[in-house]
Amino acid sequence: MRTCLRAIPALLIAFVFSGQLHAATVDTVKTFSAAMNKEIKAVVITPDSYKKKESKDIRYPVVYLLHGAGGHQDDWIKKVPELKEMADRYNLLIVCPDGNVTSWYFDSPVDPAWKYETYVAAELVKWTDEHYRTIADRKGRAITGLSMGGHGGMYLSFRHQDVYGAGGSMSGGVDFRPFPKNWDIAKRLGAYADVPERWDENTAVNLIGLLKPGSLSLIIDCGTDDFFFKVNNEFHAKLLENKIQHDYIVRPGGHTWEYWRNAVDYQLLFMSHYFKSKN
Repeated sequence: MRTCLRAIPALLIAFVFSGQLHAATVDTVKTFSAAMNKEIKAVVITPDSYKKKESKDIRYPVVYLLHGAGGHQDDWIKKVPELKEMADRYNLLIVCPDGNVTSWYFDSPVDPAWKYETYVAAELVKWTDEHYRTIADRKGRAITGLSMGGHGGMYLSFRHQDVYGAGGSMSGGVDFRPFPKNWDIAKRLGAYADVPERWDENTAVNLIGLLKPGSLSLIIDCGTDDFFFKVNNEFHAKLLENKIQHDYIVRPGGHTWEYWRNAVDYQLLFMSHYFKSKN
């Protein structure tokens, strides 16, 4: 009996050590934006299989995962460490860029040094393809995010259908016009009362006309208690009106990490199915 009791801790140590050997890798990298002339950090999660010798010739799909207002590149991995397990489960790379605290992922017509659309949709994608074994094609790329990043997922996938094959949004601010004084958007576009046309041109709901049926695989998720729930319902209705196929998930929940921790697994599963259907 004593022998068995002594063996148990050793087995536990071996199990933990084994888990550490077989897990996704999380790296914080420095990228460069020529458009903004500055270094920008990103978190890159690679699945366990990526570093194995037998997969050295395999190329991997990438999901670009965007943070919300007030966040940074490490928000997702700090709040949802299970992303490492998801990268392994779905066998894909996850790239989380620093989109600044209130970029909304567009190029500002007011500030020429504010070019987060160019950075995320062009410069970061190019950098990732050059530094990792990726499927360097829209069939191997998807983009999604939460809140401000949900707007970015829709805005960037709609405007760059040659870059991404799938787009997602979690609790996304897919129409920010009802919130003209929030999140420093007026600093990037000008005041809504003065230049409403800029707001119209840069809010995701008004870009649905860029889509053709089947042009993108889309998944949208929002909780019923979220302050963005109304604009997401309207976004969903407009997609239906334009005959754009999409998954729309509605569950009880608010604008919280508890909600997004659950939502991101659905999003990555959806993206994984898309990649498998195309590659």
